[in-house]
Amino acid sequence: MKRPTIDDIARRAGVSKGAVSFALNGRPGVSSETRRRIQAIAAELGWQPNSLARALFDGRPDVLGLVVDRPARTLGLEPFFMQLISGIEATLSAASVGLLLQMTEDPEQEIAIYRKWWAQHRVAGVFVVDLRAEDARIAVLEELKLPAVVIGGPEGTGRLPTVWSDDAGAIGVVMEHLAGLGHRRIARVAGREELRHTRVRTDAMREAAARLGVAAATVYADYSGESGERATLDLLRGPGRPTAIVYDNDVMAVAGTAAAREAGISVPTELSVVAWDDSALCLLARPHLTAVSRDIAAFGAQAARSLLNLVQGREVADSRQAEPRLVDRGSTAPCDESVQ
Repeated sequence: MKRPTIDDIARRAGVSKGAVSFALNGRPGVSSETRRRIQAIAAELGWQPNSLARALFDGRPDVLGLVVDRPARTLGLEPFFMQLISGIEATLSAASVGLLLQMTEDPEQEIAIYRKWWAQHRVAGVFVVDLRAEDARIAVLEELKLPAVVIGGPEGTGRLPTVWSDDAGAIGVVMEHLAGLGHRRIARVAGREELRHTRVRTDAMREAAARLGVAAATVYADYSGESGERATLDLLRGPGRPTAIVYDNDVMAVAGTAAAREAGISVPTELSVVAWDDSALCLLARPHLTAVSRDIAAFGAQAARSLLNLVQGREVADSRQAEPRLVDRGSTAPCDESVQ
């Protein structure tokens, strides 16, 4: 069945499309009698307003967009994104705004999606995640003038507002904690190397290691459990075996802890482990994982509030979230000197 349009209503009422638009949107320009007649015809035909058109007409957003450039298999297991989206959705639902989520594994395709959404008026604004060191998306979104809020930063975001947390400071706290326990060989299983927050953490770890007089090494993975397991085993089997490993997400930390145990290495007696993001996975692992903790749902909620304000024409400033904190649990312990 064909969806009724303003053209159908105009033909039935014998008026112009403009008159129908005025009548259905409560605007002046038509008589009360004509307005009632048009509204009655619209109801009879089962006409419903185009939410995106209305958003453009009255400045209220009805749909916001999020493109995630990661393999679906890793996103489905990634607690960070599940909590982030829950925070975004809670805020948008309260404002009767929907979220259009699309997956891709190609940065160029992600930009093509933004261009399509802009051309088709599919969304009123977008969230930008996984900020890259050299990120072509920023210039494209500025060119399109598509309202956007970057979740990450604060550097490398151009003129786009950002919601961010202090990754460098968090790494410093982790390194001080491990060095204070006597660890002198500390490794990190990081996420994707091209991501800006990965590089921020890598630089901060290198600086902290030099300040504390410890050795530090970083290897890269893709946030999946499989990659975390492989990277852990490579580190433990290589020369200069680390006595502590920091992981860039909980999934890799849980997998790495299991891999170490299967290799006959005790956590935390022989190897200390620190996870990142502190999801429920950290309490399901044995031992419970020491983790960098932050309120990710609140992170998403703030990003949603910022984007809602932006698409309605309000000034939006960068927002720095509460400092991540280190939650000390059973997976870190004083270094066993016999392992050194």
